[in-house]
Order: sequence, then C-alpha cells, then structure tokens
Amino acid sequence: MKLTAHALLAALATTALLAGGSAQALTAADYQSVLIAAAKAAEPGFAGFSAERGAAFYRSTHGGDWSCASCHTEQPTQPGSHAVTHKQVKPLAPAANPERFTRADKIEKWFKRNCNDVLKRACTPREQGDFIAYLLSVK
Repeated sequence: MKLTAHALLAALATTALLAGGSAQALTAADYQSVLIAAAKAAEPGFAGFSAERGAAFYRSTHGGDWSCASCHTEQPTQPGSHAVTHKQVKPLAPAANPERFTRADKIEKWFKRNCNDVLKRACTPREQGDFIAYLLSVK
C-alpha cells in the first residue's frame, strides 16, 4: 500500500496525541521525517533531501510567473508581501519565525495553496523536503 505524505502526517499526529502531546505540535524536522517515508515510497532511488535543491526550488519560477521568493523575498528570514494582494507575509524561515512548520494543518494548507500557485500542481514529497531543508539551513 502506497502512503501519502498526508496519511503519514496523520499517523505522526496520532502518535504524538497518544504519547500525551498535542497532535498539532510539530517541528520542521518532524514534518521532514514524515516526508522521508513519503519520498521513499514515491521515488525508489530517493537518497535524501538537499538544501541546495531546496534553494533552487525556492528561487525558480518553474516556467510560470511566480517563485516562492516572489512573496517571501530572496531572503526568507525577512518579511514579505503577497505578489498580488500585497498582504504582509511573516518570515518563512523557522530561524526568523519559530511558528513556521509547527502545525500540520497549516503546513498542508500552505503547501497545497502555494504549490498550486507556483507550480500549477501539488509539490512532491521530495520537493517539500528539499524546501524545508533549505529553510532550516537559513540562519
């Protein structure tokens, strides 16, 4: 049976709840560990996440008009603004915004929305993991 990142994340949240923690309390590393299993299931040759690939992904327009940096700025430790609405966006890097990647529902919501905006499709588990690896490397 092939598990999705969503199913694996739900399992992680359930485990945290049963262990007496909050089902929503995560770290970026927790989410990345879920993505490792999903990436291995999706790509048999998966050899790990790459902050370098994540940085390239962050800055690339992927053939469209926007990149992640379009709203989150070239430096993800800085606040940004939405490219169309100009709504303020808090820093994306966990080093500058410790609230990032701490709630499963928000992680999934924003990956779904932003991947569709930038890529016109869902991000793969490897793309998500590379993206997080990059953001964790930014200090």
